[in-house]
This record gives sequence, structure tokens and C-alpha cells, in this order.
Amino acid sequence: MLTRRTLLQSGALGLTAAATSPWWSSRLQATETFEVTHSDADWRKLLTPAQYAVLRQSSTERPFSSPLLHEKRAGDFSCAGCDRLLFSSSTKFESGTGWPSFWAPLDKAVDNKRDASFGMARTAIHCSRCGGHLGHVFDDGPKPTGLRYCMNGVAMKFKPASA
Repeated sequence: MLTRRTLLQSGALGLTAAATSPWWSSRLQATETFEVTHSDADWRKLLTPAQYAVLRQSSTERPFSSPLLHEKRAGDFSCAGCDRLLFSSSTKFESGTGWPSFWAPLDKAVDNKRDASFGMARTAIHCSRCGGHLGHVFDDGPKPTGLRYCMNGVAMKFKPASA
């Protein structure tokens, strides 16, 4: 029998499912404004299919698949979508997770938002210039911040330091 309580509970569950779905979160991201913007068609032309999936659709690359995981040279990591400098190699560390990890981003390089997709409460990290999804941040990193910025390597490019 349909009661008011059942109807309200069903509605609340439906709203929760919609608000935490990748489709809805991509619509929320679209309401933010960024310095670098392109049409969806242009993003597809500018990025590889893997970069597009991560940066524009919040996908995740397979663990241990990024060459940047093993990058040990001095330099900076930038956004593959807009070239914004994101992380210094001096903050990179081996987390054992299979993704490039850093304990701090460069100043004003990234922003974050709540990500409740797949039934998990996480903090998603995106480029502050183009809004491209980069990965997630967790509170199990090393000192001095105690944070682990777990980034998709395909969402970044590496720029070696000048000699």
C-alpha cells in the first residue's frame, strides 16, 4: 500500500541517487565558470580519448598504467587540458596506490568538491583553470600536510626543470 511515508522515502532516495550520479555531478560542474572553456566537441578534438574520459567525464585510469607514476625527475606536473601548473615534483611521493600522488598542490592550482559517486564520500580535485577532473584527495598522506592527492596521470603532463 502506498503511504505518504513510502512516497516521501522513495522521493528522497531518488533525489539522493540523482545528486550522487556522475551525470548530475557533471551538470553541477557545468554551472561553475572557468578561465579556459571549450565546447564538448572542441574538448574531444583537443584531448586524447583517455584524457577526455578523465578530465571531462570524471573517469579513472587503471592503476599502475601511467608513466607519470614512475617520474622521478625534478619539475612540475601540469593539467593536460589547459597546461596550468598543478604540482611540484618536490611534493610527489610513492603511495603504493598505483596513481601519482602528491602531498600538496601548487598555490591556487586546484579546487575541490564533494564526490559521492559509487556510494563513497570523497573529495574530488579539479583544475582551477579549466575544471578538468584530476583525481581525489585523502587524509592518509605524509607530513607535513597529511594529505594524499591521488591524481590520474593521464590528466597531467610533466615538465622537467630547466638545467
